[in-house]
Amino acid sequence: MTEHHIAPASLHRWVVDLWRAAGSDDREAQLTADHLVTANLTGHDSHGVGMIPKYVQSWLGDQLQLNRRVSVLQDTGSMLSLDGNRGMGPAVAEEAMALAIARAREHGVAVMGLRQSHHLGRVGHWAEQACSAGMISIHFVNVLSKPIVAPHGGYQARYGTNPFTIGVPVAGKPPLVMDFATSAIALGKVRVAHNKGVAVPAGCLLDADGAATELASVMYPQNGEPQGALRPFAEHKGYALAVMCELLGAAVTGGHTVRPETLTHPHAIWNNMLAIVFDPERLAGSTSFGAELQAFVDWLKSSPLQPGHDAIRMPGDPERERQHARADGIPVDGGTLAQLDDAAAQVQARCGASPGPLSRLVMDPA
Repeated sequence: MTEHHIAPASLHRWVVDLWRAAGSDDREAQLTADHLVTANLTGHDSHGVGMIPKYVQSWLGDQLQLNRRVSVLQDTGSMLSLDGNRGMGPAVAEEAMALAIARAREHGVAVMGLRQSHHLGRVGHWAEQACSAGMISIHFVNVLSKPIVAPHGGYQARYGTNPFTIGVPVAGKPPLVMDFATSAIALGKVRVAHNKGVAVPAGCLLDADGAATELASVMYPQNGEPQGALRPFAEHKGYALAVMCELLGAAVTGGHTVRPETLTHPHAIWNNMLAIVFDPERLAGSTSFGAELQAFVDWLKSSPLQPGHDAIRMPGDPERERQHARADGIPVDGGTLAQLDDAAAQVQARCGASPGPLSRLVMDPA
């Protein structure tokens, strides 16, 4: 399928204008655009502007709520329980993380539970927010939406992609950020493959009968056909980590786990998150942290390279490389572009205003 390119600044402006037309205030529209466009810039198209059609459907269905702020449910100093009130994830999570970072500065550590937020997006973004404040953060997240991942040993979907994330600041250098779904592939990456009409990597998907497949279409069945399922990464290991993300991210924070009784929202993606944020300088012996970190990185990078590899990369390096490569233009496949144009038309029909079709901003020659 044809791939188009859009200037990052133009794409950012379009996202801001879309959500302002829908009713977001300036803060929410800016934070949403910042988050989604940054996801595209860093190569995570699965969590970028391609999510907007889903967000618009959720908003039209009165599930996603605009201009909501977090509510403090319980506050014991170093522990915070927050409710996102079904608000826009990029705005809700930014506020929640700012509160957790402030408490970590005060107490050395903060444990923050956030429940009932709309889609949080790329969780690595929130780890980066903590790292920019000099904090280490650990995130357990569950995804309350249609089940799409099969448990190890089964083949019917029972839970979501449940991301696990750790961010570690590095003095004078970009942070180390590990951020991945506990499924073999994120659903958004399957969506991108489906829109492009290409296969997904082997070992990621099962069809409705439990057979391995590389066809993205099994996750988007037509005419009432049964849906396939994503597989957990690393078999039982990824499955076990996903279970812990479900329990720590949701059950501990007061959010819902994925069960038939809790799946009453056809369009929304709710996330619940447990974040542990702490100041490494406040730990005993932490004066050696920076030196030990750099010594270990140097040791890792001293390894001879396998054929086909040009470098030993650290967590976060691939995203920074893609951000440099995409600085002049973000690729958007034709299927996603059509969906975004349709989302703008739906906002126009509901509110009488929109930024117009995104396709008019394509930089490719006619």
